[in-house]
Amino acid sequence: MRSFHSPPRFAVYTAAVLAVALAAAGCAKATTASDSHVVSAAQVKVALVPGGAHPYFQPWKAAAQQAKTDFSLGGVTFNETSNWDQTTQNSVLTSLEAQGYNAFGVFGVSPDNINSTFGKLKHDGFPAASLGSCPAGSTDDADFCLSTDVQQAAYKAAKIAIQAMGGAGNLVHLTGNKTDSNTVRRMAGVQQAVDETGGKVTLIQTVTDIDTDLQTAQQAVADLLAAKGSQINAIVNTAENPAIASAAAVQQAHLPIKVVAIDDDPTVIADIKAGTVSATITQNPVGQAYVGAYALMKLAGGCTMKTPGQVIDSGSFEVTQANVDTFDQQRQATTQQLKHDFDTKYLSCK
Repeated sequence: MRSFHSPPRFAVYTAAVLAVALAAAGCAKATTASDSHVVSAAQVKVALVPGGAHPYFQPWKAAAQQAKTDFSLGGVTFNETSNWDQTTQNSVLTSLEAQGYNAFGVFGVSPDNINSTFGKLKHDGFPAASLGSCPAGSTDDADFCLSTDVQQAAYKAAKIAIQAMGGAGNLVHLTGNKTDSNTVRRMAGVQQAVDETGGKVTLIQTVTDIDTDLQTAQQAVADLLAAKGSQINAIVNTAENPAIASAAAVQQAHLPIKVVAIDDDPTVIADIKAGTVSATITQNPVGQAYVGAYALMKLAGGCTMKTPGQVIDSGSFEVTQANVDTFDQQRQATTQQLKHDFDTKYLSCK
């Protein structure tokens, strides 16, 4: 997604479940179950609101519908009309409130300002989850954040790329919006992996702001290869559109550059099977939606978070030729473990 803040995206995933169960007036802002307005699942109307259109969020649609069925919710909607503008997203949320939606899973446009949005939702009496991305800094005014640990995921990807290039040489990092807190964290993860080589690997360029759409990424990659193609030993991607673009461009140019991707776009998975992409790191958008919905449903029913604003890693998964046909089983298992962890670690229910 743009880098994701870079959502980030990850392939089309096994069916998903996303029930954002929320409380109507006061449950989200309540500090104890006795203070909240407990509602039934049939009274919960869930709104999933990404920061804008991006492939990463597409699995949320099916997840929302599955959640409605599995949890007998009163309604669900998926609204990606924010167009990557925080003011627009705030207006969308206000409109959804007026339409009767009372549970919100939000991927904020602006990590620096999204806490004020969460604060308003909770002031208005609605539980809110930060899904797919956490606010910048150390404070989360949503009930919880369920997101990829993007720094750790980028570190994994860079380590794989360094190994693929033989542990020495020149590395390039392709990513998303440079002002996005997720991009900053990803850059830190890649730099950590480079630093651990003790100078054997040089990060010769980090290219940001190229995840807006595939065409933007394709042009940026073409320019990169034209200028520095012969110098590059590996490319590590931490945004989806650049990953797709670089995998195709390196093959077309017949350059001996190792490529490590992100997410599980079908073209990336096919390239891994063919051996033209070394690996990818997939995330867990369906798990974010499914488990986020489950937790919000519990909050609407009177539970509280033991630690308000808890940040929880939804998982990232290395995919290579060795496990390309089975990796989704691990992702599904992680999703079930996350649900269990909410019951046993994160929620307090009377």
